[in-house]
Amino acid sequence: MSQLSKDFLWGGAIAANQAEGAYLEDGKGLSLMDIVTAGKKGVSRRFTNKIEKDTYYPNHEAIDFYHHYKEDLALCEEMGFRCFRTSIAWTRIFPLGDEDTPNEAGLKFYDDLFDEMIKRGMQPVVTISHYEMPLNLVQKYGGWANRQLIDFYLHFCEVIFKRYKGKVKYWMTFNEINSVILMPEIAGVVGRDQDDFLLRSYQAAHHQFVASAKAVTLGHQIDKDNQIGCMVLTLVNYPLTSRPEDVELAEYNMRMKTFAFSDIQVKGHYPRYVQKYVERLGLHIQIEPGDLEAMKEGCVDFVGFSYYSSSVATIQKDIEKTGGNLTSGVKNPYLETSEWGWQVDAKGLRYIMNRFYDRYEIPLFIVENGLGYNDQVNANGYVEDDYRIAYLKAHIEEMKKAILIDGVEVIGYTAWGCIDLVSAGTGEMSKRYGFIYVDRDDLGNGTLKRSKKKSFDWYKNVIASDGENL
Repeated sequence: MSQLSKDFLWGGAIAANQAEGAYLEDGKGLSLMDIVTAGKKGVSRRFTNKIEKDTYYPNHEAIDFYHHYKEDLALCEEMGFRCFRTSIAWTRIFPLGDEDTPNEAGLKFYDDLFDEMIKRGMQPVVTISHYEMPLNLVQKYGGWANRQLIDFYLHFCEVIFKRYKGKVKYWMTFNEINSVILMPEIAGVVGRDQDDFLLRSYQAAHHQFVASAKAVTLGHQIDKDNQIGCMVLTLVNYPLTSRPEDVELAEYNMRMKTFAFSDIQVKGHYPRYVQKYVERLGLHIQIEPGDLEAMKEGCVDFVGFSYYSSSVATIQKDIEKTGGNLTSGVKNPYLETSEWGWQVDAKGLRYIMNRFYDRYEIPLFIVENGLGYNDQVNANGYVEDDYRIAYLKAHIEEMKKAILIDGVEVIGYTAWGCIDLVSAGTGEMSKRYGFIYVDRDDLGNGTLKRSKKKSFDWYKNVIASDGENL
C-alpha cells in the first residue's frame, strides 16, 4: 500500500455539552442537556424538565474545557493534531434560542477557541448542533417537532457562518441525525407515552432535513470555501446466518436506521423506500411548499459518520443481545465485547466505508471512533491503556485498506473523546475514551488535572508517520 496523503486530517473530537461545562457562564442559557442527570451502566439518564435540588447534572461542569481549552489544545498540538472537532453550544450564542440578537460573550469564546486551534496548526471541524438545544425551544415550542425551529436554527447558522468565515471550513449540520428517530428526546421530542409521539418524531426528522439543507445552501452562499457535511450514526448489521430472512433483516436495519438518513442528505430527496415505509406506519408528515426544493438544492459536500461497533440480525427469538451506540442488537459470536456491551469489530469500519462510498462517491470523514473503557490509574499515576491502542490500531489499519486498496476518498479521522469527557449515553466519566486522562469521577469529584495516557505517545507517532507507525 502507498501512504496516506500529507493533507489527511488526523485529530480528535469532543462535543460542547460533554466537555465545556460553565453551563451558565457569560450569558449562556440552559440547554436540553443541562437538565439530564447522570446514569450508569444499564441505567438510563433522566430528563428532569428543570434543575432539581440535590441532583447531580454532569454536564454542568463536565471537564471544564471552557476554562482549560488552551491547556487541552496544547496537549493536542503535542500529539500533532491537524484538526480538532468540537461543537458550538447553541445556548452560548442564543441563550433562549428565539432571540434576534446573539450573545457577544458566547461568540467571542468560539473566536478565541478557533484562533487557538489555528495558532496550533489545527483546522476547526465544527458540528452546529450536537445533542443539545436551548431548553426554551423544547418547553415553549416542543422542540424540532415544531416547524419554527427551522428558522431559529437558520438564524443561528447565519450568525456563526458569518462570524467564523475564514476560520472554519469544515462544518456538519446535525450530529448523528438518525438519532432524531432512535432517541427523539435529544431533539426535544418528549412524551413517549403520548399517542402522537411517533408522528412528532418523524415530523421533527423532516424539519431537521429541511433545516440541514437550507443551512448547506446558506453556508455556501456566505463562504464558497465552506465544506458542509451531514453526520450519521452508523449501525452496521450483519445477518447471523445465511438464512435469507436474516440477510433481509440485516439489510433492512442498515437501510432504515443509517442509509435513509445519508441518502436524503446526499441525494436531496426522499427515496421511494422511505416514502413507502412512512406510508406503512400510517403517518402523515406535513411537508410545506418549497421543502422538497430546498432539500434538493442543499445536498451535503461530504458524509461524516461515527463508527464504534457492529451487531447482527436474525429472526430467531430468545437470543443473546448486546449493546451499542444508542441502540442494541444481537451478539456476534465471533467478536469480543467491550465493558459496555459494544461489539469490537474493526473490519466493520472498512465495510461501512465501502458501502457509503459505493453509494455516493463523495468524500467521507470519520469523525468518531474510539473505545470507552473504565481506565485505572496505576501506582505511578499513569494509565497503561494498551486495550485502547489495540482497538484504534486495528481500526486505523482497516481505514487505510479502504483508502489505499479500495479507493475510498476520506478527508480525515478524529478519534472520539480525545480528552476524557462526560458520556452522552450514560453521563459517566468512568466510560473514558481519551488519550488524555481527566481527574474526575462519576459523582463530580476530582481535581480536573490532565495527564497523558500511554495511548498519547502512540497516537503522536501514528500522526507523525501518517499512519505508517502503528
